[in-house]
Amino acid sequence: MKIAVVGTGYVGLVSGTCFAETGNHVVCVDIDENKVRKMQQGEIPIYEPGLDVLFERNKRQGRLVFTTDLKSAIDQAQIIFLALPTPPDEDGSADLKYILGVADDLSNIITDYKVIVDKSTVPVGTAEKVHAILAKNLSEDLFDVVSNPEFLREGVAVDDFLKPDRVVIGTKSEKAKKVMRQLYEPFVRQGNPIYFMDERSAEMTKYAANSYLAARISFMNEIANLCEKVGANVDSVRSGMGSDTRIGKRFLFPGVGYGGSCFPKDVQALAKTASDYDYDFKILKSVMNVNQIQKHRLTDKIKAHFGDNLKGKTIALWGLAFKPNTDDIREAPALYLIEDLIKAGAKVIAYDPEAMPNVQAQYNGQVNMAKDQYEALIGADALAIVTEWSVFRTPSFDVMKELLKNPVIFDGRNLYDVDSMQGTGFHYESIGRDIVN
Repeated sequence: MKIAVVGTGYVGLVSGTCFAETGNHVVCVDIDENKVRKMQQGEIPIYEPGLDVLFERNKRQGRLVFTTDLKSAIDQAQIIFLALPTPPDEDGSADLKYILGVADDLSNIITDYKVIVDKSTVPVGTAEKVHAILAKNLSEDLFDVVSNPEFLREGVAVDDFLKPDRVVIGTKSEKAKKVMRQLYEPFVRQGNPIYFMDERSAEMTKYAANSYLAARISFMNEIANLCEKVGANVDSVRSGMGSDTRIGKRFLFPGVGYGGSCFPKDVQALAKTASDYDYDFKILKSVMNVNQIQKHRLTDKIKAHFGDNLKGKTIALWGLAFKPNTDDIREAPALYLIEDLIKAGAKVIAYDPEAMPNVQAQYNGQVNMAKDQYEALIGADALAIVTEWSVFRTPSFDVMKELLKNPVIFDGRNLYDVDSMQGTGFHYESIGRDIVN
């Protein structure tokens, strides 16, 4: 099949590359000429494990091409995916100007039947808005608008796309349904479902899924905070809870809050949708409030340890990305900690396997970067662990003790076993567990 993907951000590039991997011809289009030029030269603008191999192979074999020319991209395409940014407005609603702007452009250049697919995460009713814009200049027999939300986890997005748990497709059109089924059948050969539903239900499904997962995270963070007060161990509580088949083990790990491009934005957007329909979604408000507080949890622990005086202190940070196996720092808890530390007069030196260039660009020299995790420790008054990269899981504690000015660790991801830290000589604080001295 011939496919056009408009937008080469995280979702667009992963989707386009994976569609090409199953034999389709994919044209990715973006208005950023420099970005397109780099991709044409084989340079990938994002870090995502496994994407480079598929990108290089499909580009080399001519199934994956890049352009800035929207008309040439969609001329031969049967399906046009809109994978454009939907950043939050000041009121929390998703900004649809990019999607609706491209819809307007398409209304002036489409000449034969196309399936227009909203791949971006968009509020309920967006498919209807896109349809209305297209219908201003196009006969309704020339297009169908479909909602096809993505469920990609950064760090494992390629596997998620190639072997999806489910595919959700919102359309009332039998013609569009046939095209979309043909496109996705190679991805669900093991029997995972393709769910067809109306457009509004598909749009709601994405927001509901992410908001529920965010709620689990915030709930466990609240449990962890309470565990610290009552003397319980959140690891034991989590294991006991997760063994209940009605609950399950996933998304029960406490920490310093969720971040990234999806959860914060999607929870906020769903709450705004509820408000627009005069519904007071109390749980979502609490989820957002808890998460905002939790992002400052390490700051509180560090300040308490140093008597609320961080002036002149050097804090080493391990981890900057919002989660491991990505370079994405959008709404990353590490950024909140950095802001707090700088405001308190502390010096910050950080290490992250992938995200350091993004943080350097944002902070313009305010944060020192180390060449590896151990260099970050040299002369530091304490270490704060913010992202659970695998490389941080089994460090040499002897080396760490030699390099740190004080053997102090604030672990925002509970990487180390509390019992194992006993007798190491470290002051060790984590989330929802006893302090080790």
